[in-house]
Amino acid sequence: MIDNLKLKLITLDGPVAVGKSSVGQLLAKRLGFSFFDTGLMYRAFTWKVLRLNVCHDSEEELSHLANITKFDFVPCQEGFFSVLLDGEDVSSKLFYPEIEEKVFVVSKVAGVRQVMVSEQRKLARQGRLVMAGRDIGTVVLPWAELKIFLTASVKERAERRYKELLGREKKVDYSIILANLKERDENDSHRGISPLKPDAHAIIIDTDGLALKQVVDKIYNLAVGLDS
Repeated sequence: MIDNLKLKLITLDGPVAVGKSSVGQLLAKRLGFSFFDTGLMYRAFTWKVLRLNVCHDSEEELSHLANITKFDFVPCQEGFFSVLLDGEDVSSKLFYPEIEEKVFVVSKVAGVRQVMVSEQRKLARQGRLVMAGRDIGTVVLPWAELKIFLTASVKERAERRYKELLGREKKVDYSIILANLKERDENDSHRGISPLKPDAHAIIIDTDGLALKQVVDKIYNLAVGLDS
């Protein structure tokens, strides 16, 4: 932990399954920052959409629901945040297959993203924070002092996700995971609102062949170097 670090905000962007959460958690712990994965917000909201049987193709209904939803961020172990929806902790429900299937459709709605960005910025005002997502450096926190964009080949990311799901004792098919990641990459990169792309001032780190600690070390050194 570095108590006298002037740096306050670090953004971690990159494609799905590139390791943003794993990197962000370890980096935040090492720096003494808090960590938040914005993908959890979109998953939590998608859970609510499915539970209430709201039409996920209706931008008007989704935007209205987002505007009347109360989001709370509750610190949990080692500086991480849990998302509460209307006072309910839904953390254990965010990786159901049906959420995985619909989260992209829900998250691309402009009205939904507007609410999410506003809430994420409120969280960022609370203190030193590492925030991970797909548009954090470009849209959510463009004033952040350090912006990182992680990359990796789609095959490497598919392998990581495959091992992750096996570790959760899930029945998985590598070829399906690979196909899904390719589809997500295409959708994320070409969506009309907040497409996935590195900020002009982001430092791009290719994580292919790198261990988790090596990636964290690189960003840690960059963070410390900004204050030197």
